[in-house]
Amino acid sequence: MGKLNKEVKVVRKILLKAALLLVLSACSACTRQPGDIPANKVIPTPQQIAYQKMELIGFVHFTVNTFTDREWGNGDESPDLFHPTALNTRQWARVAQESGLRQLILTAKHHDGFCLWPSQFGEHTVKQSPYKAGQGDVVREFVDACREYGLKAGLYLSPWDRNHAMYGSPEYLDYYRNQLSELLSNYGEISEIWFDGANGGTGYYGGAYEERRIDRETYYQWGQIFDLVKRLQPNILIFSDAGPDIRWIGNEHGFAGETNWSMIDAGKTVIGAADTKYLNSGDPNGTNWVVGECDVSIRPGWFYHQSQDSLVKTPQELVDIYYKSVGRNGLLLLNIPPDRRGLFHERDVQALKTFKSIIDETFQVNLAQGAQVTADNTRLQHRKFSPANIVDADPESYWAADDGVSQATLEIELPAEVLFDRIMIQEPIRFGQRISQFSVEAELDGTWQKFAEGTTVGYKRLLRIKPVKAGKIRLILAESNNVPAISNFGIFKASSAEGAAID
Repeated sequence: MGKLNKEVKVVRKILLKAALLLVLSACSACTRQPGDIPANKVIPTPQQIAYQKMELIGFVHFTVNTFTDREWGNGDESPDLFHPTALNTRQWARVAQESGLRQLILTAKHHDGFCLWPSQFGEHTVKQSPYKAGQGDVVREFVDACREYGLKAGLYLSPWDRNHAMYGSPEYLDYYRNQLSELLSNYGEISEIWFDGANGGTGYYGGAYEERRIDRETYYQWGQIFDLVKRLQPNILIFSDAGPDIRWIGNEHGFAGETNWSMIDAGKTVIGAADTKYLNSGDPNGTNWVVGECDVSIRPGWFYHQSQDSLVKTPQELVDIYYKSVGRNGLLLLNIPPDRRGLFHERDVQALKTFKSIIDETFQVNLAQGAQVTADNTRLQHRKFSPANIVDADPESYWAADDGVSQATLEIELPAEVLFDRIMIQEPIRFGQRISQFSVEAELDGTWQKFAEGTTVGYKRLLRIKPVKAGKIRLILAESNNVPAISNFGIFKASSAEGAAID
């Protein structure tokens, strides 16, 4: 009998220990944090995410064209023409910073071949000009000014050179790469390098007026150029029709497509001969994440022309472009050309200043922030993915649905009815771009009424609508290619200075 009691006690201890282990395991499961949502196959790099968050950057077109009143120089322009009377790159940087731009890109060399730095690989440069008696270096002044005002600095080096005698031959490629190496080795960190598709045609070519054509697909050996760039500047982003990091949006109006995927298949594009419609809308099945950059000039031309002083885009026109670029999952690259003094013109500066004040006033107060938000599906029913995350002003938090879910509805209940006419939606793009169809409804007179809809969202989607006064709003995600997720949702009342434009 005593032996039996002893065995019972042993068994009881074993059972108690097992039960304790089960309890501890359950508690551990309760406190364990869930992982992030499954990422898409194609996602952006951290540098691409940081790039798109800048939203607004500037282009500075400045060379001998400024003094010849041309858009494209022939290549026969004398360096003596480059003689700005009050060049001040600090003014460029200050105006850009005050206007909300986060980066400037300088035309270090345009198609005419004139170099704004004293290159060791040619004489058609600023060192042959009257500027600072040949001792100037506009590229150095530019990058230093950008850093002083907290801006990133980018450079443009035209692949086409209408001045160089060897253009079209293999020898020119050595020259081009040598100049590229100078720019990316001697001026500190460069955040973006800009390659466009203007390649081949008539020019001066070292003293011979003639036409030279090249094979756009093979001549430049772009793969080798891209490798050189990344070797010299590992964190730089490369712009071209084919990326690899940033792509042209397919027009020079600054307009992204109503549907705009951040993915394309870079193998389908040729620099200088790309399908503009493809670049404008992206590709939901694209194999490369390539941010769409929307370039446009504040004036009709890209270089300064006095005759265009009265044709500077109005602040309202710039606001419209902002909605059609940043508001369509793109980044806005706005060109501001210095005049013959070497300064941003007063009319350009005033337009930029008013443009920024309108954008700031419109998006200063998110009327949905702090609202009560519910969803018909929340991932794991966990607070990490709470619907409230879409109105918490934290760009890193997000709501998401469960695996296998491709449609969802979120309801935003405001403390009181508010009047609004602008909508903002953002996805957590570090996991990829997902949404391909959405709509927005409001409860009006007891019934839900749709007042906005769209296709892609991506980093940011902005919608301009007729004014709506409501206390309850529904965001309906109708289609997505993976678990739907939203990082931010906002409603706003546009500045009266913006006008009543709707999409």
